[in-house]
Amino acid sequence: MAKHNTQFLKLVNDAKTRVRECTIHDVKPRIDKGETFHFIDVREESEWAAGHIPRAVHLGRGIIERDIEQRIPDASAEIILYCGGGFRSALVADNLQKMGYTNVISMDGGFRAWNEAGWAIERG
Repeated sequence: MAKHNTQFLKLVNDAKTRVRECTIHDVKPRIDKGETFHFIDVREESEWAAGHIPRAVHLGRGIIERDIEQRIPDASAEIILYCGGGFRSALVADNLQKMGYTNVISMDGGFRAWNEAGWAIERG
């Protein structure tokens, strides 16, 4: 796991006071049942290509705020975000809420927890 700088962690912890979080154990059964929600991987393109969770779409942290309104125009749509471990997705969730999105959730543990659970991943 990457060692995070103090100021980054401070920023993440502040964002986490304002965002809803879930775990991989909340999301996996919903995917298995085919429930409807937007599932977005906010990691870097290289991380996405190396492996991602099935059904997810890629909108990296660097562009999601720019592109979200065209991709998901309904600000009340349920959006579950994930990254490597749940820090970047919390920052994105906070920003989307500031943009008016009202049903945004950050998946704590992210791709790392999903992969460690031994659940399916896709590559490419």
